[in-house]
Amino acid sequence: MINKNNNQSVGGQLTIDYYNKNYYAFVESTQNVDFSDTQNIFMDLLPEEADILDFGCGSGRDTKYFLEHGYHVEAIDGSIELCRLASAYTGIKARHMLFQELSERERYDGIWACASILHLNKAELSDVFEKMSQALKKNGIIYTSFKYGDFEGMRNGRYFTDFTEESFAALLNNTPLLTIEKQWITGDARQGREDEKWYNIILKRGYIIIEYRKQYSKTIKK
Repeated sequence: MINKNNNQSVGGQLTIDYYNKNYYAFVESTQNVDFSDTQNIFMDLLPEEADILDFGCGSGRDTKYFLEHGYHVEAIDGSIELCRLASAYTGIKARHMLFQELSERERYDGIWACASILHLNKAELSDVFEKMSQALKKNGIIYTSFKYGDFEGMRNGRYFTDFTEESFAALLNNTPLLTIEKQWITGDARQGREDEKWYNIILKRGYIIIEYRKQYSKTIKK
């Protein structure tokens, strides 16, 4: 179901409402988590002084880390309260914006979507991945992460779409510009939640794959 006033699903709106009400507890639980291993994997694939979009910046933890390492960073979030706190923490203005509103073309070397777009349903994700691919420069990369599994729906006041390697590969067939460069499973970085599994993916924008997929699709139809 879509909220006609803002093109946001009901689950998505409930998720934003959750973060606007629980922003302080969320920031307290995430802002000081050491996520450098994954951040460094992402940075190693970027050119110097790259342009990064922190796509769902949350507490601002990752935005600040990338700024401190010399990158140009833009940050957005759907929660106005998280934008307020992230702006104060990072020193740059975090824009209040829905994922579905991304409209840039070939602007970013990297898009960082850490535990953020997992709050979209699969139909929304297909649309948003297409927008993300268009926002990347040629050979640009995306880091994103999802809880590992096959659950879809409301959980603890928020909407979640979980993935496995197989289900994510199926979803990505809808976005021909993107290919999987690297995928791996980790435990939760937050203390006391290490047994929770996360599915991490690096995606890359390319061009050759488009024609290959088109030809493959024609072959299947025959």
